[in-house]
Amino acid sequence: MDNWFVRHVAGLKTAIRIVFGIVWGIDGAFKFQPGVAQSLSGMISDAAQGQPAWLAAWFNFWSQTVSANPAFFATTIGLFELALAFALVTGFLRKIAYTGGILLSLVIWSVPEGFGGPYGPSSTDIGTGIIYAFVFVLLLVVNATFGPSQISLDYILEKKWPPWIRLAEIRRLPASAPRAAGSTPAIGIQR
Repeated sequence: MDNWFVRHVAGLKTAIRIVFGIVWGIDGAFKFQPGVAQSLSGMISDAAQGQPAWLAAWFNFWSQTVSANPAFFATTIGLFELALAFALVTGFLRKIAYTGGILLSLVIWSVPEGFGGPYGPSSTDIGTGIIYAFVFVLLLVVNATFGPSQISLDYILEKKWPPWIRLAEIRRLPASAPRAAGSTPAIGIQR
């Protein structure tokens, strides 16, 4: 079974990226439902309940900022999530999308999710935002380890315009770079 994963790594990494993008797309679409904008300030206030006193300024800042124009924040978050979904599903600007996804996930985790807390005897998890951030880190690692995804807009753009590689890839071995004598390249691994 483990050999199956090695043989299908290219398809698996693409499938994971696309499924994760669909999840983000659904999440982004939810932000445009009626009532989300009005409930955003309440979500932040609820997240602040029971938090340590030293976090009060953090939640007060965000509660006041969001309550000034909740529709703007709900729409902006929804658009960021939909843009992220597009980038993941199509494989467009992956390096930037993964980095932006880490940052957006951490903002979501630290503000409306309240760092997953407050933590106490009834706590059961640390929130989803931090897990999403780790998935984006893993996508970066997979991209750096196994090289570019051939099932992506980035791959097509790189063929037509080679400087696109700087925007899309973590690292990539130039096609003309020599290999060390006696070395055998691993499947898809770029050095």
